[in-house]
Amino acid sequence: MALPANRPVGTVRILGIDPGLTHTGWGLIESAGSHLRYIAAGAISTLASDELSHRLVLIHNGLSHLIGEWLPDEAAVEHTYVNKNPAAALKLGQARGVALLTPALAGLPVAEYQAMEVKRAVVGTGHADKIQVQDMVKRLLPGAVLKRADAADALAIAICHAHHRGTRDMMARLMRA
Repeated sequence: MALPANRPVGTVRILGIDPGLTHTGWGLIESAGSHLRYIAAGAISTLASDELSHRLVLIHNGLSHLIGEWLPDEAAVEHTYVNKNPAAALKLGQARGVALLTPALAGLPVAEYQAMEVKRAVVGTGHADKIQVQDMVKRLLPGAVLKRADAADALAIAICHAHHRGTRDMMARLMRA
């Protein structure tokens, strides 16, 4: 597949996804080596009053539209879990399943990262709070528009993937040498 004219050779476009049934955050960055560039971010929102199946379809359709519009090369999804409410955990798991399935159906490689891993990659500690993560996302991606915490989290997931991807690529090159 040819790169769009405005996309430099050697860049990888990464779609970060923060799954949620009410708000699924998404963030898109480009990574070229250690250089990161903000592209876009937002959230796909559903209504609690709608049927679960309809909400999942909205998430799927929203992610499919984003993938078709922005043409990412890879996707990264946060591995989420909830301990307190089993019903909420199950619903979140279904939204997460859609978040994993949709980019995979589009042919994208999909990576998964634990929340602590994302925080460690972005802030330097796995116990950072949401404000620290948002502040670092703004520093790492100048010009980033963070209208929702879900979008900031999705950008953090994309940044985490870019860092891990760079390390994997370097290790692969060293192993071939």
